[in-house]
Amino acid sequence: MFDTILIPTDGSDHAEAAAETGLELATAHDAAVHVACVADTGPLGDLRLPGDAASAEDAMRGRAQEYVDTIVDRAESADLDVTGAVLEGPPESELLEYARDVDADVVVMGTRGRGGVHRMAMGSVTDHIIRFGDIPVFVANSGVESE
Repeated sequence: MFDTILIPTDGSDHAEAAAETGLELATAHDAAVHVACVADTGPLGDLRLPGDAASAEDAMRGRAQEYVDTIVDRAESADLDVTGAVLEGPPESELLEYARDVDADVVVMGTRGRGGVHRMAMGSVTDHIIRFGDIPVFVANSGVESE
């Protein structure tokens, strides 16, 4: 049923719980896994990082890589075919484009994640993927209280 599964992450508890569901789904279907995190380096990206713009962007990329590596390690431990990617730009469009590029059969993501000014202004990444994507989305209820 599924050959390729995309698991986006932002390092939140909700994303981690959704990743577990995605890895279980991949194991059940012997599917390849793509793990992606978007370093939102745009003007309304993560405003919580101090310092100059270049340092903040480097910190966001480094943090995104850590989030991806955590899930990639879990997938490798489960003997899954896995690829990790750090993307840059608006999370909504970057994730949709990446899902199409890797020919994902399904996107497995959580209902809530890291927020900040950008998410309040633009809405939920999950909601955007559901509304504007042409790829099925498995929304995993993490059972984790909102941050």
